[in-house]
Amino acid sequence: MNDEMTALDRAHQAMAETPESDAARMRFYERLADSELFLLLAAESEGDTIEPQVFPLEEGPVVLVFDRELRLADFVGAAADFAALSGRQIVKLLAGQGMGLGVNLGVPGSETVLPADAVDWLAGALDNAPTEAEDRPEEVSPPGGVPESLLQGFDAKFATAAGLARLVYLASVRYQSGRTGHLLAFVETVDGAQTALATAASEALTFSGLDAGEMDVVFLSASDPLAARLAKVGLRFDLPEPEVPEITEIAPPGMDPDAPPILR
Repeated sequence: MNDEMTALDRAHQAMAETPESDAARMRFYERLADSELFLLLAAESEGDTIEPQVFPLEEGPVVLVFDRELRLADFVGAAADFAALSGRQIVKLLAGQGMGLGVNLGVPGSETVLPADAVDWLAGALDNAPTEAEDRPEEVSPPGGVPESLLQGFDAKFATAAGLARLVYLASVRYQSGRTGHLLAFVETVDGAQTALATAASEALTFSGLDAGEMDVVFLSASDPLAARLAKVGLRFDLPEPEVPEITEIAPPGMDPDAPPILR
């Protein structure tokens, strides 16, 4: 087996080393949601319908996922059917069914079992969609009091948003209404990517370990006067350039987030 650690391995290790840290636990949940996972199936998928292999444990029934195909194969010890899905898709499919989630079983230092209530909690956390509001920024200044856990969360989220925007600014803001807070401004966003980027920012805030927090998100063109003001005082994040694919493949069932598979 390739022993190179995955992002999920590192998050699990950090959580295990600091069991008292809410931030480390939240970061593990975030990595789990963001990771591509291989869900062990009881039978080959039929169209958009999948049937996970269910294992009855003392704590309740669980389904199994692995963050590498080889790990799944090593656990099963034979050819097996699986579905490649994001962690967020899997927990949303399992939510409310009283089903736990076994992650990387058989992998020392990485295996864990999430009970059904943890699966339900994660699914609920991922449903915290941002809301729209209108207000006009009157003053912007360097961001203050932003926890390191949130900055790390932004780094991780933006690393997976290649090509969706050119760059991002984080700044403190005071609005004409008198309201104050922080502003996250995406510059030169690709058409149609606004919802995905706003959701990613919301999730970074949710999983930052803060008890409560608010942050406004705005989308600007490079020629917008506010973008020029933010360039002088804001903390800048550069999004990676998208990779140019060499081969176009047809996604297997369940890979389209707008048409998730149906559990049988």
